[in-house]
Amino acid sequence: MTVVAAIDCGTNTIKLLIGRQEPEGLVDLVREARMVRLGQGLDASGVITEEALGRAFAAIEEYAGLIRDHRAERVRFVATSATRDAENSGVFTSGVRDRLGVEPEVVSGAEEAALAFEGAVRHLRHEPDLPVLVVDIGGGSTELIRGASLTAPPSAAHSMDIGSVRLHERHLRSDPPTMTQVAACVRDIDDHLDQSPVTPTRAAAVVGVAGTITTLAAGVLDLPAYSREAIDQAVLAVGDVHALVDRLVAMTVNERLALPWMHPGRADVIAAGALILSRVLRRAPVEHLVVSESDILDGIAWSLLDEGPH
Repeated sequence: MTVVAAIDCGTNTIKLLIGRQEPEGLVDLVREARMVRLGQGLDASGVITEEALGRAFAAIEEYAGLIRDHRAERVRFVATSATRDAENSGVFTSGVRDRLGVEPEVVSGAEEAALAFEGAVRHLRHEPDLPVLVVDIGGGSTELIRGASLTAPPSAAHSMDIGSVRLHERHLRSDPPTMTQVAACVRDIDDHLDQSPVTPTRAAAVVGVAGTITTLAAGVLDLPAYSREAIDQAVLAVGDVHALVDRLVAMTVNERLALPWMHPGRADVIAAGALILSRVLRRAPVEHLVVSESDILDGIAWSLLDEGPH
């Protein structure tokens, strides 16, 4: 059976999936995530810092060892928002090439959206109403992807340059953020949504993916600890999501860190990401949010498996 390795390098997190193709689908062998904050300070400076490069390269070296151990036959490294935006992205991509032996792909927002849609909907147990809107909130960008079918490429997609790290650094500088800062952050989000060609108002169902949304799901479900199994394909009442977002925005970082389901690497930026989700759901005519633990990482893995035999 074919073994593949997919790496998704975002603004906040680098994730690895090593999977094997079985008759029942993609079976996880390894699924890891390291919060390296590659986009730290990027929105203001335009460059990836030396400290961030060091954290990212350490994670990639660890992943290279796992890939060798599992003898993955195909490897794909996809870099998204932070690497697209950085003036010194060549330093990063060269370092990845040296450590992994593969050419990193700095994908466009459209390609990122297509991979995220594939990952989100391919394994859904219950078919959502159509059209479905997939929302992927990252550290540097947010993808809105609309699909009229679960078996065809998305019908429309748009990548907005707003994400949890970017908006936190831009607006939410106090701890906890002030009402003025929150209002400015919301205006920024709404401005991007107003300009997006993919509008949530046309969605019959919303599927949310990636760490901001899965963390919020853990909070709505009031889990004693983060649980991928409990979160995957959870159906959340939109009103419960809004209530949790309001709570998180009002908290200090230390108060968020005390929550049993909060990852320490997400506690400072979760408010900004949560506000993005809340503003999207305010526009969508839906009463529930479906949460998927499968996302762009799974889409990257499926792209390798769908290539067929070499």
